[in-house]
Amino acid sequence: MTIATQNLALQLPPGYFGRRNLSDWLFALFVTAGAGIAFALYSAYMDGYEQAILIGMVPSLVALAWFWRPVRQLTVAVVALSLLAIWLYQTGSGPDLARAEQAFLLKYFLSSQSAILWMSMLFFMATAFYWAGLLSRSHGDGFEKLGSRLTWVAITLALVGSLVRWFESYLIGADVGHIPVSNLYEVFVLFSWLTAAYYLYYEDQYQTRRMGAFVMLVVSAAVGFLLWYTVVREAHQIQPLVPALQSWWMKLHVPANFIGYGTFALAAMLAFAYLIKHSAGETRWFKLAPLWLLGIVLCFEPLVFRRGATEAGGSYWFVYFGISALIVGAILFGRQRIAERLPTLEVLDDVMYKSIAVGFAFFTIATVLGALWAAEAWGGYWSWDPKETWALIVWLNYAAWLHMRLMKGLRGTVAAWWALTGLVITTFAFLGVNMFLSGLHSYGTL
Repeated sequence: MTIATQNLALQLPPGYFGRRNLSDWLFALFVTAGAGIAFALYSAYMDGYEQAILIGMVPSLVALAWFWRPVRQLTVAVVALSLLAIWLYQTGSGPDLARAEQAFLLKYFLSSQSAILWMSMLFFMATAFYWAGLLSRSHGDGFEKLGSRLTWVAITLALVGSLVRWFESYLIGADVGHIPVSNLYEVFVLFSWLTAAYYLYYEDQYQTRRMGAFVMLVVSAAVGFLLWYTVVREAHQIQPLVPALQSWWMKLHVPANFIGYGTFALAAMLAFAYLIKHSAGETRWFKLAPLWLLGIVLCFEPLVFRRGATEAGGSYWFVYFGISALIVGAILFGRQRIAERLPTLEVLDDVMYKSIAVGFAFFTIATVLGALWAAEAWGGYWSWDPKETWALIVWLNYAAWLHMRLMKGLRGTVAAWWALTGLVITTFAFLGVNMFLSGLHSYGTL
């Protein structure tokens, strides 16, 4: 090798694997060993597809953790707490579900229901601290930092609660056990932590916590629905899967779908923030009419869910309506101060675009997987069921948004209003179809 070649080699940056440090490789070993143990213990209970999913999870999780380092700490914390919970369920004669009410840590912290309730409270607290930081003149950074940390803890407990719920379902019965993504209660937990986690990634990438106040509003709204659904419908009870859901396709289709739902919701809230910042100096009431209309829609949304609720459920949504009205009114009246502290319009627009792009990719994958699942379960790839029809409407809406963005340079308030409209369409596809229409997907009704 000549001196020139040696100098050139020294100037070249190290390759992908060359940039990995010891902690990266230790994490890869940790994940590989964990998957190996799980395969040795439980492969007999898996079919070939499920075994392939477990094996494929190893490089996927390692690559994700190498790409975004906080995933490593999150993974270790979730595994440690989940194993602790499983250990606490053990008795001399084997695991016992009754331990959930007997062991202190299970009863108050680590059983699935306890962990998810803690998740709910922490998401509410994180939202409050993000808003305190956005509105504060002197201690904003401290409040927002605390909000960010509480969000991480809430995500950890959401994952622990989901994994422990998975274990608890098998304690009820081998024929009952299933991955917890099968009903509205479970997928609202999934939506909450996925949306929050994806936001935290952008918080890290753009080095600003100022978007958290708006994004965490939609997470708190989801948690509010989750609590109502728990109290009024007792949805936290683990139920056997209906025959249509007894498929390994569910393990892929539902998470991919909710990455799309979560990122679309995140983009819509950033679109709301964009419109607030853009209209900060506006004083003419008729120019603000669209924002007032949006506020009215957000406030009266709870009345939709009150349909068919008990008296207790109605009271809950009345309180929810009052809180929503106060929040929306405060945002609109305090928009000038809020706008001063929000990131630039360019940052909000960029994150909104990236969120929709990622969501569209995963929603496309989920739609294809859903068609394959339908072919296996019902004998046809597409049946124009209301859920399928509205999924196609959602897909076409965001496909058109991205086309206009990439081909025509769509920017500004038009893009923001379109993203907000997309959330309305997505919400109806997610919940409205279940509430007002019937079809092959009617097992998800409220």
